[in-house]
Amino acid sequence: MEQFKDLNRGSLVHCITNYVTVNDVANAILASGGSPIMADAIEEVSDITSICNSLVLNIGTLNSRIIDSMIKAGKTANSLNKPVILDPVGVGASRYRGDSVKKLLNKINFSVIRGNATEIKSILMGNKTDSGVDVSVDDIISEENLEIYIDIAKEVSAIYKAIVVITGPIDIITDKKITYIVKNGHENMEKITGTGCMLAGLIGSITGANSQDILRSTVFAVGMMGLCGELANEKITKENLGTGSLGTFILDNISRFEKDNLMGKLKIEIK
Repeated sequence: MEQFKDLNRGSLVHCITNYVTVNDVANAILASGGSPIMADAIEEVSDITSICNSLVLNIGTLNSRIIDSMIKAGKTANSLNKPVILDPVGVGASRYRGDSVKKLLNKINFSVIRGNATEIKSILMGNKTDSGVDVSVDDIISEENLEIYIDIAKEVSAIYKAIVVITGPIDIITDKKITYIVKNGHENMEKITGTGCMLAGLIGSITGANSQDILRSTVFAVGMMGLCGELANEKITKENLGTGSLGTFILDNISRFEKDNLMGKLKIEIK
């Protein structure tokens, strides 16, 4: 994967994210070579965003105060042409979440929107889901339905003028014109909290360091996260360990990505 070797690995990232996974996100950014700042007080979000290279907004633990802070930070990032990443966690699980994401999308220009297939469908169609923050069993991406979800991703990308990432057994990344498919990862990554949130943080870290090439940076971040999870699962299977170790080894692999020369194991295609 020579096309990704020139990318810088990390930057200063402002994350307004959920308190369930905030530590995991911070550690993923640090492992990538970046530096996280987790600040959500409306009194300081503009100042913090102005000194960072990118902004990540995650609605996992939602309240009106946080939304106001996100909007203020997002507008600051837009005014300074910094990448802004949206992670619409469980957007279809409640009317409040759906309305909040609509508000964010209307007031902020996002560079990247990352979600599972159910979340991205909900953004497009406004449908309510009963799968909480998880992907619905009806939306699990496979070779058979891949084209359907590529079309959904392209449509959302066209509407919001953002790169759209749909994560699942097969990952889709598109800017409407070019579509990448990533086939790294393992289903056991769903058994630990925060892998999606960690990915959003990685996207923020790598796009912040390469803001002139957000599509390629996003593809690399998705591939890195998937491969690190895949290799972590191989290790816990071999050593008969559990999901706690899986999370630890994912971070280990992110931090050692270049030292262990993992670039050649990325499974990335242009569709």
